[in-house]
Amino acid sequence: MVLDPCMTLGVFDSGVGGLSVLKALRSELPHAHCVYLADSGHAPYGERPDAYVLERSQGIAQHLIQHMGCQGLVIACNTATAIAIQKLRADWPQIPMVGVEPGIKPAVAQSHDQRIGVMATTATLRNPRFQHLVKTHASRAQVLPQACPGLALAIEQGDLQAPEIQHLLSHYCTQLREKRVDTVVLGCTHYAFVQEQIKTLLGPGVHLIDTAQAVAQQAARVFNTTPCAAAPKAPNQSPETPAAVRLQTTGDAQQLHDIAQRWLALNLPVQQIAI
Repeated sequence: MVLDPCMTLGVFDSGVGGLSVLKALRSELPHAHCVYLADSGHAPYGERPDAYVLERSQGIAQHLIQHMGCQGLVIACNTATAIAIQKLRADWPQIPMVGVEPGIKPAVAQSHDQRIGVMATTATLRNPRFQHLVKTHASRAQVLPQACPGLALAIEQGDLQAPEIQHLLSHYCTQLREKRVDTVVLGCTHYAFVQEQIKTLLGPGVHLIDTAQAVAQQAARVFNTTPCAAAPKAPNQSPETPAAVRLQTTGDAQQLHDIAQRWLALNLPVQQIAI
């Protein structure tokens, strides 16, 4: 399926964490228009029942496809991918979709001692999809899951130096150090925004695996929009001008605006919606 190089791409997460994926997507797919939807009014997904996450994901996908005209979806949330992507693909088989999963395969390739920690939400770690990843790619490695309850919600507030974040990171990273891991997978898109703190707490001998760039590269392959140097531009769009980005949230519009501006230098209006 060959799509319009200037397609509209829907990107959603339980909150602001998927902005890390959006940043990488804009680099890989500079001419794709993006609608980013943060379901902050119902975050965090990682501590919700599976049925709740599935229902939210279906409602958001319907909104992005039917009301926003999105021709492809990126589920920029590990928990939503694990729980909902199979059903979403069945519901909308004509819409190509890319999800986010913990980077077990690259971690195995990177790890010297084959002792791999995975920082993720409780819901991601308990899902059979995660167990399948481990079985498929890490049968000879020791994968040590580290559930991080409360961390995504604390990051969602936007202050990355908040005492609560520092306390949670110290607690979880201490547990990983005690397990003597040499590689740690960031299994939640929120965690990418505190990876420098995580690196410091884990120490210089531990490698971090963040899949945002790999997800964006996979999206470029799936959506078949690169290279697109000859893609048609909007009337007033220069070759150097990136395509449009729209920001929506089910939570606080000002909060998403401030975080997008601070983290991605996107000074854009935010539409608050009800789904």
